Amino acid sequence: MGEGEGESNAAYGKKEFKRSKSHFADRVTADGRDGWPVEAGRYRLVASRACPWAGRALVSRRLLGLEDALSLAVTDPIQDDRSWRFTLDPGGRDPVLGIRYLAEAYDAREADHPGGVSVPALVDVPSGRLVTNDYQQLTLDFATEWTALHRAGAPDLYPEKLRDEIDQVMADVYEDVNNGVYRAGFANGQEKYEKAAAGVFRRLELLSRRLAEQRYLVGDTITEADIRLFTTLVRFDPVYHGHFKCNRFKLAEDRVLWAYARDLYQTPGFGDTVDFDHIKRHYYQVHSGINPTGIVPLGPDLSGWLTPHHREELGGRPFGDGTPPGPVPAAEEVAARGRP
Repeated sequence: MGEGEGESNAAYGKKEFKRSKSHFADRVTADGRDGWPVEAGRYRLVASRACPWAGRALVSRRLLGLEDALSLAVTDPIQDDRSWRFTLDPGGRDPVLGIRYLAEAYDAREADHPGGVSVPALVDVPSGRLVTNDYQQLTLDFATEWTALHRAGAPDLYPEKLRDEIDQVMADVYEDVNNGVYRAGFANGQEKYEKAAAGVFRRLELLSRRLAEQRYLVGDTITEADIRLFTTLVRFDPVYHGHFKCNRFKLAEDRVLWAYARDLYQTPGFGDTVDFDHIKRHYYQVHSGINPTGIVPLGPDLSGWLTPHHREELGGRPFGDGTPPGPVPAAEEVAARGRP
């Protein structure tokens, strides 16, 4: 799995876990300076609901109301030796791209490309070629370059006056939490594991203190920083606590972080993108080096995600001057087995 490459099955081996840089870093922009202009209906977002990196794109797309402008392909949470596949679709092919494997879009862009096949990925529908797998930049561009296609009432997820603070918070969260759980889970030695796990919980404790007095990470509205932390927190107790041995405490045992995560989960655009069934089956069945039996645990109990959080007492305006997103398109609703 590469840095900026989201989730791939290529990097789970015996060597020390290391996230490489994204190989395909083109950007889709308002002025099309990389050759890819923002255009309704031209691109298809390929995502796995299991993947925290792809989860960011799913949340951003919902909050900004890009569903009609940017179609969605959801992969099977279980990969085979060709990585992400479209076995959830009739005939095992994506109905828009006409391919069985995401790898086909990668190969159409560049034969013998390095870095594996990862999600999220943006694919050019007319040519069938991959545009980008740079998940770090993708959601920032959704917020700032795709504005002409945002829904009425879309929130500003990356407000210009707060970007320096947002960037710093996101950098710390990425290093210690988003990527830290992976460094702990795939550590090949006790010392490396302990260092990574200690970093995870040191940062979680700092975040808990920060969020004790404010509803959101930066400012009084939801920003990109909250999206990036949420996609790790929502996976913490189901997979990272046990599977990745990040078990100093559960998310549900930290009063502040648990309430913060529930607040976001219950906010339209967040929880309605989460599929706990896909998450658990992917991690426990794909990572055979960590879980050779492939057994998927029954727990934890998910009903707590819907309990009152009382975070509204801290004030804040989830969507700023905007409004919540509308209902989830019927074709994109998460199956009942993936919800609390």
